[in-house]
Amino acid sequence: MASRTRKTRGNPAAPAASSAAATFTPDALSVAARHLEVGGEWVSSFAVVGFPREVHPGWLSPLLTYPDRLDVSVHIEPIDPATAASRLKKQLAKLEAGRRHTAEHGRLFDPQVEAATEDAYDLSSRVARGEGKLFRVGLYLTIHAATEKVLTDEVAALRSLCASLLLDAKHTTYRSLQGWVSTLPMGLDLIGMRRTFDTSALAAAFPFTSPDLPAPDPTSVAAPSGVLYGYNVGSQGLVHWDRFGDGMHNHNSVILGRSGAGKSYLVKLELLRSLYRGIEIAVVDPEDEYARLAAAVGGTYVHLGARGVRLNPFDLPIHTRADGRRTAPKDALVRRSLFLHTVIAVLVGGELEAAERAALDRAIAATYQSVGITADARTWTRPSPTLRVLRDQLAGAGQAGDRAAGELAARLHPFVEGAFKQLFDGPSSVNPEGHLVVFSLRDLPDELKGIGTLLTLDAVWRRVSNPAIRRPRLVVVDEAWLLMKEKSGAEFLFRMAKASRKHWAGLTVATQDTADVLGSDLGKAVVANAATQILLRQASQAIDEITQTFDLSAGERAFLLSADRGQGLLSAGTQRVAFQSIASPTEHYLVTSNPAELAAYADTAEPVDEAEAAFVNLGFDGDEFGSDSGDDEDQVHLDAA
Repeated sequence: MASRTRKTRGNPAAPAASSAAATFTPDALSVAARHLEVGGEWVSSFAVVGFPREVHPGWLSPLLTYPDRLDVSVHIEPIDPATAASRLKKQLAKLEAGRRHTAEHGRLFDPQVEAATEDAYDLSSRVARGEGKLFRVGLYLTIHAATEKVLTDEVAALRSLCASLLLDAKHTTYRSLQGWVSTLPMGLDLIGMRRTFDTSALAAAFPFTSPDLPAPDPTSVAAPSGVLYGYNVGSQGLVHWDRFGDGMHNHNSVILGRSGAGKSYLVKLELLRSLYRGIEIAVVDPEDEYARLAAAVGGTYVHLGARGVRLNPFDLPIHTRADGRRTAPKDALVRRSLFLHTVIAVLVGGELEAAERAALDRAIAATYQSVGITADARTWTRPSPTLRVLRDQLAGAGQAGDRAAGELAARLHPFVEGAFKQLFDGPSSVNPEGHLVVFSLRDLPDELKGIGTLLTLDAVWRRVSNPAIRRPRLVVVDEAWLLMKEKSGAEFLFRMAKASRKHWAGLTVATQDTADVLGSDLGKAVVANAATQILLRQASQAIDEITQTFDLSAGERAFLLSADRGQGLLSAGTQRVAFQSIASPTEHYLVTSNPAELAAYADTAEPVDEAEAAFVNLGFDGDEFGSDSGDDEDQVHLDAA
C-alpha cells in the first residue's frame, strides 16, 4: 500500500507566536489509504452514511462511552426554508413517480420506498407549519490505537458498535487525512458526506442529555425546563431533571449521604438554579449555612435567637394580594387557636390535661377579645396579642379560683418575663416573605429549639398554603435529622410530604443520619413520598439498610460505597443515573462550606464582589417574584366596613 510521509521542520523565520500552534502539530504524519500514523499513534476515520429511521434522545451516547479513545465530530449546516421546501417537493415527486411506475408494471412495492415516502410527507407538513427546520449533518468518527495491529481490532469493534446502532460507517478511503482533520475541533468538514436531518432528529443526536432519564421533547421551541444536577459519570452527558414536570407524582426530593459527601453543596446548587426559574424557596437551616447565599440573591434572612428577632404565634394568616386586598381563610381564627394549643404544649414540655386544655381554650378566646379580635373577619387585621396577654388572662383566671389556669400561667412565666422571653417579648419583628426565605435555628438555646422549630415550620406552611401565591415553591430542610428529633418537626415533614403537591410545592429533605430517618415510621413515609431520590456516598454501616430500602443492585451498592465527593445516584421512578455535581466559580463561592476556602475568601474581597455583580446582572430584584392576584372561594376579604 502506497503511503507518503510529511515531516514538520523548524523555520527560523517563523514568528514566536507560532510556538503555541506547534504544540499541537505532530512531528511526523504518515498517510495511507485507510489510516494515518500521527506521531506515535495510528488513527482511522469513518464517515457515517446510513442512519436508523427512528432515534431517541441521547442515542449517540454509546459512542461517547466507548472504552478507548474515539473522536466524534458532528458538522451542522442549516438549510434555508425556501430551499428546504423546494428539495422536499422534488424528493416527493421522485418517490411518487417511482411508486406509480412500480404500480403500473405490477411489481411488488418496496417497503423502504414506502417508509421513505411516508417520512417525506410527514417532514414536509411539519416544515410547512413551521414546526421544524432542515439541516445538513455530517457525522465522522476517528479511532485511535497504539499499534497497527491494535488499530485493526479497534476498527472491527467500532464497526460492530455502529452496526448495533443501525449506523452505516464507511472508511474514508484515500481521504484518511481529510477524515482525521474533519474530526479535529477546527470546524472543518473536508469530507462533505452529509445527510438531511430535521429539528427533532438533530436535537436527539446531541449527546448533551442523559439516556438514563426521560428527556424533554426535543422538538419543543421553548427553553428546557428543570435543573442541571451535573454530568453523567458513565456517558459524560448532562443530567438535567425537572421535579415539577407533568409526569411526576409529586415534587418532593430526599437526599441521603454521609458527612462530607456533598449534600448541602448539591442542595444549594439546586436552590440557586431553581431561583433562575422563578421558584419561590423557603429554607429551614439548623446549621446557619445559607446566610451568604441569601445575601447574594437578595433573600430574607430570619435569624432566630438573635436579639429582637421574634415570630408571634398569635399572628393570624393574613395575606396581602397584589391588588392591595387582604385575605385569610374563613376558619383562620379557629385554626390559630388550635395551633396555640400545640405551642403551649411545646413550651411546657408535655401534653396538657383536660382541665388545663379547657382553661387554655377559654384564655385564648379572651386573649383575642382583649385586643378586639372576634369571629367577625373584619377585626382580623387588628394587631395581634402576645404571649404576655395570654399569661395575664391565665393568671387572672387563676386568681378567680381556676387552679389549672394558675398553674399554666406559672409555667409560662419564664417565656414572658424570665430568661427565655426574647423570642416572645413583643409582636413579630420580621416579615418572612420573598423569593428566598432562610430560617436560621443554630443560635437558639436548647430550651427554645422545640418552639423555635415549631414557629419556623408554621411560618413556612402558612406561606406554602397561601392560595394567593400561584407559582411553584420549594421547602428545603437541611440536616433534617435535627428536626426529626423534635416531634413537631417530624410531623411537619410528614405533613409537607403528603400535602405539598396540592399547593404546587415540593419538599427537599437532606440528612446525613440515614438511620434516624429510616428508623421511624414518619421518616420512612417522607422517603416513600419523594418522587426524586438522591443517594450520595454512604457509610458501610448504613449501606445494608439503604440497599434494602431503595432496592439497589450490587453495582449501585459498590458505587455508593466508593463514590467521590459530589457523586451520587439520582433515582426517579424506574430510572436511575450516576452523576457528578458541577458548579461555576461564582456558584462554588456561594455554596461551599469548606472552612479552608471560607478562610481564604475572608482574606480578599474579590470573590464577594464578583458574586454580587453576577447576581445583580441576573436581576434578583424581586419583581419577578411579586405576589400574584386571584380570587379563591375559600377566602374572605378583610376590607374594613
